[in-house]
This record gives sequence, C-alpha cells and structure tokens, in this order.
Amino acid sequence: MKRNLYLSKLTLKEAQEKFNEALVEEGISQPLEGEVVSTLNSLHRVTAEPIFAQISSPPYAAAAMDGIVVRARDTFGASESTPLKLKINRDFYFVNTGDPLPFDFDAVIKIEDLNPVIRSNNNREKDGTKEEGSTPELTRDEYAGVEEVLIFSPVTPGQHLRNIGEDIVANQLLLPINHQIRPVDVGALLAGGVEQLLVRRKPKVVVIPTGDELVQLKEEITPGKIMEYNSEVLRGLISEWGGEVKIYEVVKDRPADLKKILLKATTESDIIVILAGSSAGSKDFTAAMVQDLGELLVHGVAIMPGKPTILGIVNKIPLIGLPGYPVSTLLSAEQFLKPLIFKKLSLPVPKRPKIKAQISQQVISRTGDEEFLRVRLGDVEGRMMAYPLPRGAGLITSLVEADGLVSIPALKEGLEEEEEVEVELYRDRDIIKNNIIVTGSHDLVLDILRNELQENFTGYQLVSFNVGSMGGLIALKQKRTHCATAHLLDPESGEYNFPYLNKILPEEELVVVNLTYREQGMIVKKGNPKKIKGLSDLSREDVKFINRQKGSGTRVWLDYSLKKEGIDPLTISGYFREEYTHLMVASAVAEGNADVGLGILSAARAFDLDFIPLAKERYDIIIPKEYYSSLKIQRLLDIIRTDKFKKKVLRMGGYDLSQSGKVLRE
Repeated sequence: MKRNLYLSKLTLKEAQEKFNEALVEEGISQPLEGEVVSTLNSLHRVTAEPIFAQISSPPYAAAAMDGIVVRARDTFGASESTPLKLKINRDFYFVNTGDPLPFDFDAVIKIEDLNPVIRSNNNREKDGTKEEGSTPELTRDEYAGVEEVLIFSPVTPGQHLRNIGEDIVANQLLLPINHQIRPVDVGALLAGGVEQLLVRRKPKVVVIPTGDELVQLKEEITPGKIMEYNSEVLRGLISEWGGEVKIYEVVKDRPADLKKILLKATTESDIIVILAGSSAGSKDFTAAMVQDLGELLVHGVAIMPGKPTILGIVNKIPLIGLPGYPVSTLLSAEQFLKPLIFKKLSLPVPKRPKIKAQISQQVISRTGDEEFLRVRLGDVEGRMMAYPLPRGAGLITSLVEADGLVSIPALKEGLEEEEEVEVELYRDRDIIKNNIIVTGSHDLVLDILRNELQENFTGYQLVSFNVGSMGGLIALKQKRTHCATAHLLDPESGEYNFPYLNKILPEEELVVVNLTYREQGMIVKKGNPKKIKGLSDLSREDVKFINRQKGSGTRVWLDYSLKKEGIDPLTISGYFREEYTHLMVASAVAEGNADVGLGILSAARAFDLDFIPLAKERYDIIIPKEYYSSLKIQRLLDIIRTDKFKKKVLRMGGYDLSQSGKVLRE
C-alpha cells in the first residue's frame, strides 16, 4: 500500500510567513470589497469606508431639564435682596426635557429651583419659597396656573440646554474605515441619520469534509464508522470570526471526486478548507491534489497536535487542509484559518488574555514540535495551578474542559513539576478562580455534584481528576488539590480511608465527609453469557478481564480480595489491562473488549449491563482544614446535603446516602 511523504515540515512561524508571502505574491491578500447593508443589520460588520453623519444630533436646541426656558440676559442683576419677577409667555415658558427652545431663549431653570408667585384669595402676592434647601409645595400640574416667578440669582446662557449637534454634527466622521461595528456604534449611526452603509463582504469559506469512515447525524454508526462533526465546530468558529460558511457533503476517498468538488469550490469561495486527508496515509490525497491543481506551499507543520496541515493556493483561492482529528483540526484552524479571515476583513486578530501558572506535574514533550497543551486551572493556596488534560488529538472533550492553552516550545523537552508557564485563557479568570479541584477516585456521583453546583451557584465549577484514591491522597500531600475522593480499604483493620490518611498524611489537619456508601461488584454483559458468579471465575481461560489502574480504591479492594481467596493475579487474562474510570470499564465490557470488569452498579446501568454485587464500600471526600471553611467548599457541601442531589444519586442505583454529608472526622 503506497504511502505519501511530507514534502516539508516547517515551524509554525515559517509556515505562517510562507503562506502570507504567497498570498501577497498572488495578489489575493487584500481585504474584501464592500457591500451595502442596512444600519439595522450592521452589527459586527466591518466598515469598508469612513462613515459620516447625515444629520446633527440633537437636530435642534433642546431643553435638558424640566422647568422654564428664559433669556439669560433677562436674569442679570437678580439677587437675594433684589429679586426679579418674570412673566409667563413674555419672559419665560414652561418646558419639558427635549422640548425645542423658543427663538431668542437660551437657558433653562430646573422646575425644582423655581420660586413661583402665588396669588392668595384676597389677590395679594406671595412667593412660593420656603426655607433654604426646600422646594415649593406645588405639584407639577399646579404649575400650570403659575403666571409669574421670582429670580433670586442670574443664570448663564446655555444652562441646562442641549445645543444643536451637541452629540453629533452633520458631516462629522462617525466611524473610520476597518471598524467592527458594536451595539453603541449602531446607536451613533442611527442618531446621525445613517440608514445604510458600506461594509466588508463576509469571507465565504467552503468546508469540504472527506473520508470513507464519516457518517452524518442520524446515520447508523457501525465498526469503522465515526460521526462527522468537525465541520459543524468550524461552522461556529468561522461565524464567530466573521466569515460566511458553506459546508459540502462528505467526499469519499476517491481522488476524482475530490478534484471535481475542489474545482467547484474555487468558484464559490474566498477560502477553501478541506477536512482530513492531509496526512501521509494511502488514502490521504489532499496534498497531491493541491499540487496537481495549484501550488502546494506547506505540507507538514512542526506543531502538535496539527502536524499534517496543508497550505496552498488553487485558482487564486487560498486553501487550508486541516487534519482529521478534532483537536488538530481546531488548533490548526486557530493558527491559519482565523488569521486569514481577519486579514480578509482588514481586522487585527484578537488576542486572548494570559495568566501565569505553575504546572501541576511533569510533562514530557517531543522535541522538534511546538506542543499545545490543554489545561484546567485552579487557585490552590494562593497560587494558580495548571493541570494537564489528556493530550490525544482525537479528544474533543479536552477542548470542552480546557480553561486554557500552554505552548511548549519546539526545542523544549517538556515541563518540570511546578514550573511557571503562561496560559492563554479560554475562560474568564474570575470564574477560573472559583474552580473547585477534586482529585482521586472516580464516581458518577461527581457528575451530578458538578451539575448541581453549577445550577445553584453560577460561576462555580467542580473540576475532577480521576487518578484513583491513592493519587488523590498524594495530591493532598503535594498541596495541588482542594480535596480528594477515596474508598481505600485497609486489609488489616477493615477500615476505609483513615489508616491511609494516618500513614500518608500524618501531620495534616483533615476533615473527612462521607459522600456515599456504594455497591462494588463485577460488571458483565447483559444476560451474563459467561455465567460469571464470583472472583474465582476471573481465572477461567474463556474469561477476559478489564482492570482498574494501580492506586485506585477498586484495585486495592480487588488485590485484597484475590489474596484473601488465594487467587493468583497472573492467572487472570487481562489483569494488566487498565482503565481509569468505572464508565470506561463498563464501556469495555459493552463493546466486547472484555467479558467482565470491576466497578459500581451505576456504571453498569449506564450501559445496560448486568451487575454482580460483591461488597459495600465507603466513598469519602477528604478536605484540608484550611479549605473546609472556604465559601466554595461550603457550597459544595451544601449541595451534597440537599434532597434534590440525593434523589438524583439514588435514581442511578447502588448507593446508600444515609450518611451523606456527615462529617466523619475533623
């Protein structure tokens, strides 16, 4: 089977520069031409020419306050000792805010500052003034009968007025060229009488997904087939970046079909994106196709994920070939597609905020490639910690969960534990500060807890790392987590967790809160076709087992039970095959990769599998005393103690919540 070779492998900077230089040489790097749109439909568009006001705002001199309008010159000489009397319809008029001014009148006295002349029943005059700081005892309607007022001080021209063009003057520049229109800009355009304007045309981006293995939503997924969703993620990103998207039907791995579709795309787009087919496999035709039809500029960029990226030009249309794995697709699109769209709109590429953090563990990275490491963040003991997420290029959830991105330079072999790094933020830093880091044993209860926390306390997130019970205690010892979850059985005492805390964290002041008691057992296929009854069946030659990782409470319990029953682990087929969560164990059984695995009832039910109960164990949350009284931990505990949370947990089956939320040790 013939395989292709990368024609080049440039650094990220080299690839970006080579692409940009080629676009300039081809004369296709300039911003797009303009199109006329209504001001009402102009939000987020980019001006293609300077925009000038058509009218002034306000278009007339207007009162800025409710009161009376006067001629300032008529008030000169007024004082406390020599007040002036002004007569309605000659010396003043009543006005409301926004009323136009009568000719030759140039100042407004606020209604609350008026001193009306009130005539008594015997027709004697008296002024309506009261003690200093008070207002006349007249309602607004009663002022309608006032014909004269006294002025005790002069006013200046322009007092409490809005002059013609105070905000906008006709023919003034409202927005310059290459300005992205915001909501306030729409208001200014309307105030200036602009009904329509010339804006940059949105770049038309054609996205072509390729691959025999791809199926669309609602199509049957069989072995060897996967859901195509990269194009929809790109649709959202391209729209956010200001482009207009058109997604073609999936093109199968046939060069003739790809060639036909590619040539069609050059007539309908400003930018072409081809998904997958960019690597060096026998079914990766994109590079050869670009080379045949146009100019292949780059095939291979020294980034990880995203190495099999293609950059080229076909019929004067820029083309970007993105790798098929979702993380590679999106990170490569950020580096090449996003800047190109902004260039077409004549806008600078916006930069995300960055924050300094300490990496929570050693990270080994391959030299020669710049790696983009997805991380979660947490404020632990006043220092921001960055926790690496799974690094696989096919794990879109690593981007869903990520708080930010750490770039590991190409010539660096990795990161040392607690090394300071710069994190490009995906989320608001104030929300990140409220992340609650939970490290340790996995349970589906944590998913319910996470959702309930976020529903009841917006801005707080539960961030859990499934490293096993022992891993959680070590994280507490290293002070890189807010709390740990554990269900470690001590073989000698038969007690859960406390003996391990005394041994591993003897000097630490810890609060232990019970989350649940739960059923631990064997997860088997529906109907239990292998007739598995107990641990002794794991040694059968026809039984394939899937284990939990070392350090997990489930593994500790299994090893203790095997020793107790005299079963040699080496006789168990699959003993050394490990998964990190109960759901992954259940998934392996459901997919036929194993006949049996150890886990909890709720995981078995999630995959409609059978369950053979073996033990009831205690699952606790362990919290350092310094965090226990903190607001975020108390909110977490508040959720655990609610009836709503407990009802949701009990519906999953296999849980005893009689002690849930109870402090077992402090």
